[in-house]
Parts: sequence; C-alpha cells; structure tokens
Amino acid sequence: MTTENSSVPEQKKHRPILEYGPLILFFITNYFVGIMWGTGVLVVATIIALSLSWIWDRTIPMMALFGGIAVAFFGGLTIFFNDPVFIKIKPTVISLLIAAVLAGGQLIGRNPLKAMLSNQLQLSAIGWRQVTWIWVMMFVISAMANEIAWRNLSDDGWVTFKAFGLTGISMGFALLTIPIMKKHGNLSR
Repeated sequence: MTTENSSVPEQKKHRPILEYGPLILFFITNYFVGIMWGTGVLVVATIIALSLSWIWDRTIPMMALFGGIAVAFFGGLTIFFNDPVFIKIKPTVISLLIAAVLAGGQLIGRNPLKAMLSNQLQLSAIGWRQVTWIWVMMFVISAMANEIAWRNLSDDGWVTFKAFGLTGISMGFALLTIPIMKKHGNLSR
C-alpha cells in the first residue's frame, strides 16, 4: 500500500471530530457557564475545525465552509448584541436557505446537491431528484422544529435540542435516503 492510499482512511478518521467537535464543545460549555460563553467557544472551535480541515486535507468541504461562515456571523451577532436569539435563529435561517436553494435548483432543472456530492455518490437522475426532495423536507422540518424549540425552551433546553434534536432529525432523514440510494445508485463508492 502506498503512502498516498494509506492517508485516505486517516483523513476520514478525523472528519467526525471536525464536524461534531464544535457542537459538543458548545453543548458542554453552555452546560457549565451558559449560552453566551458557549457561543464564543462554538465560533472559535468552528474556526479551528475549518483550519484543521485545511491543514490535514488541503480542502474545506463546501457545506462545512458555509456552516462555519454562518456560525461566525450569527455567533458574532450574539456576542456583539449580548443576545442569544441570533444563535438560536441560525438553524432556522440556514435550513430555510438551503431548502430554498435545493428546491429552486430542482425547479429550474439544476441539482445543487448532485453538483456537490457527485464525486462521492453516483445516482440516477430519479435518485438525485428523490434524495434532493427528501433533503428539502428535512431542512424545512428542521427549521420548523427549531422555531418551536427556541421559542418554547430555556437556553439550556434549546442547546440540548440543537445538539441532539436537530442531529436526530438529520439522521432520521439520512436513513430515509438509504433505500433510494440502493435502488438508484451505487453505495459502494
């Protein structure tokens, strides 16, 4: 096995840490010292995670970069105005924006999801269309759930929902896409 081939599994090993590490630190920091400190830690940890992604992989995935910019923007507003409502509405705004881009792309005959993921996943046109609409539903439901959560839960309750509820919604919808990928694609890649 060459060094080049053996580095691929190493890159994949640290991916969950880079993706979920900032969220876990946000949850833990909020638990001990509150949402404002948690937000600051989230912003810093996200910047560090994106930097490490670049150092280790020489790439930053588009969705991670978009999410990082959103965290910095809404987290910055939260800290600047000393108001947690900004970090609480971030999932709603971003989810609806992504849903609109995906749905809009589908409606004009383009598929942004395919453009982003076609190197990792091969699907037929029907498969891409079905997976895209499932993702649109996931983002809309996530936005609605977040609106209900931040308006009705304490800061601690919302942070718990953010860490586990939104992640659970994403995982549930990811499971819904598996039969489509099996039927219309190649899962072996």
